[in-house]
Amino acid sequence: MPTIDISRVHSLPAPQARATIDQVAAALRTRFALQTAWQGDVLHFRRGGVEGGITLEVGQVHIHAELGLLLGFMQPTIEAEIRRQLDQHFGAAI
Repeated sequence: MPTIDISRVHSLPAPQARATIDQVAAALRTRFALQTAWQGDVLHFRRGGVEGGITLEVGQVHIHAELGLLLGFMQPTIEAEIRRQLDQHFGAAI
């Protein structure tokens, strides 16, 4: 099963990082019709063919997604959009 694993270092306080993740999730919900819900420090997301989470840690954000076979063909597009959103909201990766 195709997967996406992206980590990004950040220097935001926890409340601001959480609000930023909400902004990223809103864009991904719109673009990919995801359902999302927070459980502790993990924003879980899902829709047919994809399931995963965005984990907020002190100084780091980690995104993990498992893609079904059909969405696996879109992995480069999905991963590029996630990276674009992270760059926009957290700053470019170093």
